[in-house]
Amino acid sequence: MNSTDSSSAWLRAMPAVFVLIWSTGFIVARYGMPHAPPFSFLAMRYALSIFCFSIWIYFAKVKWPQTRQEYLHLAMTGILMHAGYLGGVWAAVKAGMGSGLSALIVGFQPVLTAIWLSSRVNGAENKISQRQWMGLILGFLGLVLVVWRKLTQGSALDHVNLVNLSFALMALFSITLGTLYQKSFVKPCDVRSANTIQLIAAFIVTSPLAFLETEAIQWNAELWGAMAWSVLGLTLGGSSLLYLLIQKGAAASVTSLMYLVPPCTAILAWFLFDEPITLVTLLGIALTAWGVSWVVRTPKLKTPS
Repeated sequence: MNSTDSSSAWLRAMPAVFVLIWSTGFIVARYGMPHAPPFSFLAMRYALSIFCFSIWIYFAKVKWPQTRQEYLHLAMTGILMHAGYLGGVWAAVKAGMGSGLSALIVGFQPVLTAIWLSSRVNGAENKISQRQWMGLILGFLGLVLVVWRKLTQGSALDHVNLVNLSFALMALFSITLGTLYQKSFVKPCDVRSANTIQLIAAFIVTSPLAFLETEAIQWNAELWGAMAWSVLGLTLGGSSLLYLLIQKGAAASVTSLMYLVPPCTAILAWFLFDEPITLVTLLGIALTAWGVSWVVRTPKLKTPS
């Protein structure tokens, strides 16, 4: 296999690898949140990630963006996709939402992304079809099935309330807007310098919130492990893969595979935290996945007779 074939194979595998890594983010949040307030943890995560990227950039002699506009666009994506998305997820988990449910809510992103791309970016000729609207309704019904169990039967450490649901929805809209914004405005540049600029912006936004938190950080093996994987696996790995996928025009692949994140997370949460998976949960996950697939599936072109 030559270098071109290897590059093509890696590009095809990147969405699946990204989903596998991304699914662990909700599990890491569940591990870390009992021992640290969310924004303090995230501010430290951003700082350590910036440090790691800076060393990498220095020795690799990576180029930085050339214009002020490029910096501003990258900063905006950092605020949305790091500060807004991660801040929402971690705050939701800290406020008692289970990692499986938080993953499912954020996993609704493909529907929002597909709706926006179809109705706005691609012009009036690509308005939402009847099949896509049906997919949106099916996905929403699946989400309701899972949320309903949490509302009526959630434990003290796994329940839904207005606070954690608001944080989860903030994460959903932040990752959706961030993905669309990057696709529309961010010019191709090195993923390492781009990620560093995004993280600096996220750190600036998150740090004031961290100073307002009164809970002390309790350093132990679980928290150190959560921090290490958050920096090395999720930020340097997962976030970089997401940037590359959007930059290389594979954002549609990420969107179509994103619905796999909730099932993966639910299985991990069941195995690690004994979060229950009932028949209703499975039905909700299947219904959501089915609905999302209807929204993002490319319609087959009719061949002329």
